[in-house]
Amino acid sequence: MRAIQVYEVGGPEVLQEAEVDQPRPGPGEAIVEVAASGVNFLDVYYREGRYSLPLPFTPGSEGAGTVVEVGPGVADVAVGDRVGWVEIPGTYAERAVVDSSRLVPLPDDIGFETAAAVLLQGMTAHYLVKDAYPVQGGDTVLVHAAAGGMGLLLTQLITHLGGRVIGTTSTTAKAELAKRAGAAEVILSSAVDDLAAEVRRLNGGQGLPVVFDGVGAHTFDASLASLRTRGHLVLFGAASGAVPPFDPIRLAHGGSLTLIRPSLGDFTADRSELLRRAADVFEWVRSKALEVTVTGRYALSEAAQAHSDLEARRTTGKLLVIPDAAAI
Repeated sequence: MRAIQVYEVGGPEVLQEAEVDQPRPGPGEAIVEVAASGVNFLDVYYREGRYSLPLPFTPGSEGAGTVVEVGPGVADVAVGDRVGWVEIPGTYAERAVVDSSRLVPLPDDIGFETAAAVLLQGMTAHYLVKDAYPVQGGDTVLVHAAAGGMGLLLTQLITHLGGRVIGTTSTTAKAELAKRAGAAEVILSSAVDDLAAEVRRLNGGQGLPVVFDGVGAHTFDASLASLRTRGHLVLFGAASGAVPPFDPIRLAHGGSLTLIRPSLGDFTADRSELLRRAADVFEWVRSKALEVTVTGRYALSEAAQAHSDLEARRTTGKLLVIPDAAAI
């Protein structure tokens, strides 16, 4: 079968299309014919070597498709089931082998592309606004990169929960997207010298209770400076690079601030929690509380271009790799 292989870590050019052996299911595993795979910064971190996998490996950690074979002891799914999954490497391929306990059955009204576009980021948004910091009606919240795939979902959910979003974007076109998703105010990050001061100006001179920051190195200092006393920084990604080590006394000097660096795996640790979060996400999609926006579809042979576009911030919404190029 065809799959993307990474033989050495590095830039997008290390994503190579190759012919590999068909996977075989072991005990508790299922083989899924991949209909669509989400493209995420998590894939970039593995490709760069920031997170490690044994070489060579097939990237991609979010997918949806149809179960075509199951191994011994599988009871969670059956051949023919439509499923989605997250945080299991190997989705940039025609077929993937997945631990059956991590597969999410797809309702009839949720298509493959929707599932591949919303599961990872939707469940991430779910635990961010429900657990990492429970957003309350009336909260004013800063969301960095508010027009990206993750930012658009967060903006919609925070607004749905009664919060007020101040977003940051890099262009006026992206600012319009963030506003359409519900952002009350949008700051062009390249147009201000002091981002935190602008945030406070837009909030009546006050700091914020929480900042959701998936950008990392480029925004970390401004994020801390935008918080009120006993505010919370939820650092859930590092799109611009990892945050350098810092002295925790900064949190005390900033006003007894708290910092959490959460990971989806810790918030979907057991199957019941995984299915509960997925069910909530699908219900939000049905009710239009979440509008899933797929803005780029790439063949396997175009995976490197998908990564280049994502990293260069040339995109908004969600990007997908579609193993069957004829379906694009």
